[in-house]
Amino acid sequence: MARIVILGAGLTGLSAAYHLEKKGFTDYALFEKETTVGGLCRSVQQDGFTFDFTGHLLHINDPYFQQFIESLVGLDFFNAITRRSFIYTHGVYTKYPFQMNLYGLPIPIIAECIEGFVKRKKGKRTPLMFKEWVAQSFGSGFGKYFFHPYQQKIFACNLNTLTADWTGRFVPSTSLNAIIEGALTDQQETVGYNAHFYYPKQGGIVSWVEKIGHALEKQIYTDYTVTRIDAKRKVVFFANGHEESYEHLITTLPLDTFLSLLHEPAHTSLQRARHHLRCNAVINFNLGIARENISDKHWIYFPETHFPFYRLGFAHNFSSSMAPAGCSSLYGEFSHIHKSKRWINATLKKSIAATKKLLAIADHEIITEKVMHIPHAYVIYDQWRKRNLPRLLAQLSALHIESVGRYGAWKYSSMQEGVLDGKKIAEQLVIKPATKSWIAPEVGPTPQPQSRVSSP
Repeated sequence: MARIVILGAGLTGLSAAYHLEKKGFTDYALFEKETTVGGLCRSVQQDGFTFDFTGHLLHINDPYFQQFIESLVGLDFFNAITRRSFIYTHGVYTKYPFQMNLYGLPIPIIAECIEGFVKRKKGKRTPLMFKEWVAQSFGSGFGKYFFHPYQQKIFACNLNTLTADWTGRFVPSTSLNAIIEGALTDQQETVGYNAHFYYPKQGGIVSWVEKIGHALEKQIYTDYTVTRIDAKRKVVFFANGHEESYEHLITTLPLDTFLSLLHEPAHTSLQRARHHLRCNAVINFNLGIARENISDKHWIYFPETHFPFYRLGFAHNFSSSMAPAGCSSLYGEFSHIHKSKRWINATLKKSIAATKKLLAIADHEIITEKVMHIPHAYVIYDQWRKRNLPRLLAQLSALHIESVGRYGAWKYSSMQEGVLDGKKIAEQLVIKPATKSWIAPEVGPTPQPQSRVSSP
């Protein structure tokens, strides 16, 4: 038994464990279903290439998080990079963000975007829905040529159901002056939350995440898949037969998955909420290319529908260690919601064919291919989520269950936020310990910890 049980050794789970220990609290157990830590911040090696589970970049703008990175990992562990990201549309590469970089596009499109911005209707309130927010913030032209088609591709849902409360710092605002300057000249200034980022020099994105696991005093229990959570008895059941009782449960599992495993008290009906929690899935295809510097860009956005994918990226430009000498590393992404295997395979085939054509890649240049299926990718922000999510999380908290992190709290967030979420919940539970007496039920034998992941 452990007073605090943590489910999931992704960033938030690892951070929660780390910050519990920093407070002198070690009466916890951390369980992970995979054989390695990291969650979606994982990397795999294949034929000399390192592929991440889609593009993961480290952004630092919080003073504590910077201190955390400097003390635990060290900034010299990373390459410090200034973003080179582009949008490909109408046969032209324009710099990101689109709303500040129209230079090079056909004149009629530039004119339509500027006219739409000038004529947009400004409201006194921030719009609830995404389409209305785009119209008010940028105008019809920018919506038509980038925001609508791109978000349709990335979220794979009806945009009329999408709210605007996810945009925040992720979508830079603009001005008429900035639009005109960006239409007349090739701008050099880089703006946005991801304008500057860090990436490990060796080992892929998981290499810095592993540092948190190595810093823990206690072992991490890997290969522990949750099969049921009894919220009344406060016991977690695992596929290997182990049972773990708890006083407080921290879960970073995707919220809909967690609710499907929850055996709740008679007075609650939380399981029903899982059917309203919407997210998409992403297919991440990776290619190892026997050609040096296939692109000098970090990543490219593709809003046009004739490209099946919404983004291509080039990890060898994050770190030369991601590909063997003389080679390039490429990743692409397309999303879907509940599509069939036939649709996925057909779209994957089209995506790779379109990638090869765009970059003039010959079949004999492809050394290796790795396809990763990510069932929980982007949370869909809709009106049900906005109205009900806070209450749902509060009801779980009343059962001494804290659902946190990107998928636990059902939100769109960065790696920095994942670490800060873990810190916050650890401090909250240590500062406010349980007030009720607790007697552990009889459970199975103590689990045997797996070896820590090897040092990068």
